[in-house]
Amino acid sequence: MASISNLANLTPATCVDSRSSSSSSSVLPRSFVNLRSLNAKLSSSQLSLRYNQQSRPSLFVRCSASGGNGSAAKRTTLHDLYEKEGQSPWYDNLCRPVTDLLPFIARGVRGVTSNPAIFQKAISTSNSYNDQFRTLVESGKDIESAYWELVVKDIQDACKLFEPIYDQTEGADGYVSVEVSPRLADDTNGTVEAAKFLHKVVNRRNVYIKIPATAPCIPSIRDVIASGISVNVTLIFSIARYEAVIDAYLDGLEASGLDDLSRVTSVASFFVSRVDTLMDKMLEQIGTPEALDLRGKAAVAQAALAYKLYQKKFSGPRWEALVKKGAKKQRLLWASTSVKNPAYSDTLYVAPLIGPDTVSTMPDQALEAFVDHGIVKRTIDANVSEAEGIYSALEKMGIDWNKVGEQLEEEGVDSFKKSFESLLGTLQDKANSLKLTSH
Repeated sequence: MASISNLANLTPATCVDSRSSSSSSSVLPRSFVNLRSLNAKLSSSQLSLRYNQQSRPSLFVRCSASGGNGSAAKRTTLHDLYEKEGQSPWYDNLCRPVTDLLPFIARGVRGVTSNPAIFQKAISTSNSYNDQFRTLVESGKDIESAYWELVVKDIQDACKLFEPIYDQTEGADGYVSVEVSPRLADDTNGTVEAAKFLHKVVNRRNVYIKIPATAPCIPSIRDVIASGISVNVTLIFSIARYEAVIDAYLDGLEASGLDDLSRVTSVASFFVSRVDTLMDKMLEQIGTPEALDLRGKAAVAQAALAYKLYQKKFSGPRWEALVKKGAKKQRLLWASTSVKNPAYSDTLYVAPLIGPDTVSTMPDQALEAFVDHGIVKRTIDANVSEAEGIYSALEKMGIDWNKVGEQLEEEGVDSFKKSFESLLGTLQDKANSLKLTSH
C-alpha cells in the first residue's frame, strides 16, 4: 500500500481543491479516502424534514425505497434513559432515505453511528443510491471516490436532522459518526490526514470522525483531537487499550493550545457482545462447571470495570485543569449491543450498562427490545465487586484479557476491511451493469 506520510504537511483545503496540480493529486493513494474531487454542493446539501405518516406494526422503521415514514411521536423508555439516568441512546444504522431517522429521533434517539459494514449493507441492498452513483460515475469519478461522495451525503443529511439536539445540549449530543477508511487501521499519519480531510469535507459541527483504537492509531487520536476535531474512537475491546484511548484524548486536549476546549468532544466505543462471543467459546473449551457458569458474563463485567476506570481517569488535578478550559469528558459508548446468542436476554448488553454520562448505540434488534420491555435504572456500577470477581476468575482460568482484546480488534478491523472491499466490488458491478466506465 502506498505511503501517505508525505502528506503530513498538506492542509485539508489543499486536498479538497479540485484545481490542484496533477503532481499534488498524484500523491493521494486510493487508501487515503479519495475525496479530493468532492464538490461544493455537498457542503450545502439541504434536506426536507417532512415525512409521510404511516402506521407500522413495529415501533421502529427500516430504510424504505422512497420517502421517510413513521408514526406519531410518543414517549418511550429512551426518553427516560436520558432524562432519568443520563445515558444517551444512539442508533447504530444509517441508510437512505435518512428521513427514516425522524421517528427514531421522535422516540428518543439522540445520535447515529455508522461503519463500513453498515454502509456496505445500505448501498448494496438499496436502489436509493443509484441516481447519485450514476451521475458521479458519468462525471468521471472512480469507484472509491464515488463511494465517499455517497457516504458524505448521507452523513451531512443525518447531521442536519440531529442539529437541533446538538444545539439544545450545547454539543453534548446529536452526533453522527463516519469512519475513516478501514485500509488505514495500521497507518498513523494516513489516519490523521484522512480524519482531517473527512472533517473538512463533511463540514458539519456535529460530525464525529471515527478512528479505530489500533496501536498505530492511538497517536492519530491524540493528533486529531489536538487539531480541534471531535472523535469517536472505535473498536475498543480491552481495559488496557481503553486506558490508552483516554490518555490519547487527554494528551490531545493538552496539546491543542486552545483556550476553549468545549467544542472538542469524544466518545470511546467499547465493544460488548463480541467479547462474550469469543469468551464463551474459550470457556466451553475449558469445559469445567466453573467455566461454563461464566458464559455470558465476561463482556458486561469488563464493561463495568471500564466504567470504573472512566470515573478514575476523569477526576483529579490533571482533569480539573482541563475542565477550567471547558473540556468535556470523553464519554464511554457501549457498542456491539446486539445479542448474538439467542439463549441470552435480548437486552443483555443494554440493561446492565446504564449509567450517567454514557452512550448506548443500538441496532434495530437491541433498540426495539429495550423500548418494548427495557427497565430504566442505574446498573453500570451496581455490582462492581462481582464484576471484579468475574474478571479475576477468568484470568485464573488462564484467559489473557489483553490477548482476547487483540484478537477481537484484529477480527473487527478485518471485518470492516472486507465490508469495504465488498462494497467497492458491488459498486464496480453496478457501474458495469449500467454500462458505465469509471477511471
